Amino acid sequence: MSPSAVRNSTANNRFEDDLSLSIVGLGVEYPPFSLGPEALETIAARYYPDSTALKKVLSINRFTGIESRAAVGTVDHPIANQPNPPTITQLDDFFRKEGVRLSVNACRKAIKEWGGSVDEITHVVSTTCTNSANPGFDHYVIKELGIKNSVQKVLLHGVGCSGGLAAIRTAANLALGSSYRQIPARVLVLACEISSVLVRSELESIDKDQTVRIGVCLFSDCASSVVLSNGIGDHVGSEAIYDLLGWKHVVLEDTEKDLGFDIDPLGWKVVLSPHVPSLAADAVSPAFQDLMKSLPELHKGGKLPAASDFDWALHPGGSTIITGVEQAMNLTPEHMRASYEIYINYGNSSSATVISVMDKLRRMGEGRANVVACAFGPGITLEMMVLRRPSALQDLPTETLD
Repeated sequence: MSPSAVRNSTANNRFEDDLSLSIVGLGVEYPPFSLGPEALETIAARYYPDSTALKKVLSINRFTGIESRAAVGTVDHPIANQPNPPTITQLDDFFRKEGVRLSVNACRKAIKEWGGSVDEITHVVSTTCTNSANPGFDHYVIKELGIKNSVQKVLLHGVGCSGGLAAIRTAANLALGSSYRQIPARVLVLACEISSVLVRSELESIDKDQTVRIGVCLFSDCASSVVLSNGIGDHVGSEAIYDLLGWKHVVLEDTEKDLGFDIDPLGWKVVLSPHVPSLAADAVSPAFQDLMKSLPELHKGGKLPAASDFDWALHPGGSTIITGVEQAMNLTPEHMRASYEIYINYGNSSSATVISVMDKLRRMGEGRANVVACAFGPGITLEMMVLRRPSALQDLPTETLD
């Protein structure tokens, strides 16, 4: 892309037909353990008395639609079975081991698929909402991977479940800066969450405050990674998984109290109001329309494409979020097939999930040429991105995530 093309794209608030930005490697690492709905009941029975609030939460837990959640340990793991809930200091120590391990494995998968060398990585963009250490967890991941000390790194904070797409958006803008300078950009993007260890913290609040907190029924553990290239100096034969066409970021006004992740001496506390599904569903259509207007190459006979013309990689924040967006956009479960698959079998792994959905989608056989990826985070913040599948993906092996 020429400097003038970048300037014109910015001035017109439109994306160029070819940004020359591609995801060339993608890796997902789930931990080895899987917890069914009965796991929460087991932990609750061990440490907390029956109460109206707890009974309500456990009832909801049986009907989330999640069959299993990925976790770094079993229901008997020591960190979930201390006399008292683990402190934020203990959770930090745990993340530095398990979170870094998951992250390194996910990154290695993405780098291996890309086929390049860690010496070629120019930037690292990472995110997590389940650790707040300084230096950030990305420091230890970079060190373990052997990436050079001069790599330009960014750690996103405060973006929660929208973090995966926020990290890719940030990586894309960094890569466009390199394109403007006509130099290569190979950006390693990483999202990692260890949510399962917050079970005691959430149950403690349910017991003490007698509040119904459903976050404890939804969240799981995962790390996911992509390598993003600006195409300059690509290896011969390097194949794209997804091409980036455009993106949208918007904050819904006066919704700060509806979705959040508040810091606490016992880790973090999920803030999830019952208004979130309807707020999310109402926000998607305007964002989609704005994004389509910025992508004239997708217009058909001067008309904007319909949402149903795309496959959707929606962050599965909960079953009502998936179905709410589905109904609002006149989609079918088939459009959302990858989101349902990940939600049912792995749960909601916050920022890492949407990249896992993107990975799953490409392994589900031939699909629509273009994909809309979408996620919601604290704020409430909406992230949306349009991706194109190169034709080479039609022959990709349908291997499993594990």
